[in-house]
Amino acid sequence: MPGLPHTNLDELVRHTFAAPELLQAALTHPSTGGKESRHQYERLEFLGDRVLALSIAELLYKRFPEEDEGALSKRLVGLVRREALAEVAENIGLARHINAATSARADSGRARESMLADACEGLLGALYLDGGLEPARAFVHRHWEPLLDAATKPPHDAKTSLQEWLQGRGLSLPTYQIVSREGPAHAPVFTVEVSAENGHSATADGSNKRAAEQAAAARLLAALETIDD
Repeated sequence: MPGLPHTNLDELVRHTFAAPELLQAALTHPSTGGKESRHQYERLEFLGDRVLALSIAELLYKRFPEEDEGALSKRLVGLVRREALAEVAENIGLARHINAATSARADSGRARESMLADACEGLLGALYLDGGLEPARAFVHRHWEPLLDAATKPPHDAKTSLQEWLQGRGLSLPTYQIVSREGPAHAPVFTVEVSAENGHSATADGSNKRAAEQAAAARLLAALETIDD
């Protein structure tokens, strides 16, 4: 793995990669150029996002047996956001392992935060593909538990966070609309669309209207934060 301190990183993640090219792809920032490397980077980032959500959901389910779905969802949203990913990446020194153009490394603020968060998600995707769920889950539990310990109460839910983001930029409140309701009466699936005054929108599914709204709000907020970089 040219350009990456491979052995040290193996020790950091506590996993020896059978396919080190996965690790290299996860930590090769798109700024280095190359359509194929960007394609692999974004796919691993996509996968890592889902692995993180599952691992955090499992952690929360076990840690807070008395909390209902709403409270658990609030905690989940806070722990899978870009800021949490970037904090973990910063804490473990992941930045020095990222292969990025000099211009990208010179970025600060939200751009640097995004680079760290994306690389952390990509790393989780690579861990999952190389070793299955266990090494990825162990990594998440090891590095997210301190964040969880620091939060005594569930954070704002996604709808509240989206509302605050929009209002902070002088925009009106988002609107929610049920797009469809499918499935049997005992297991319905709601699809909700949330729209912002700036023309952006997102849709998501949920087992009830509230869950679908929360998921749509989280998806739109993540997209808006990326655009706002």
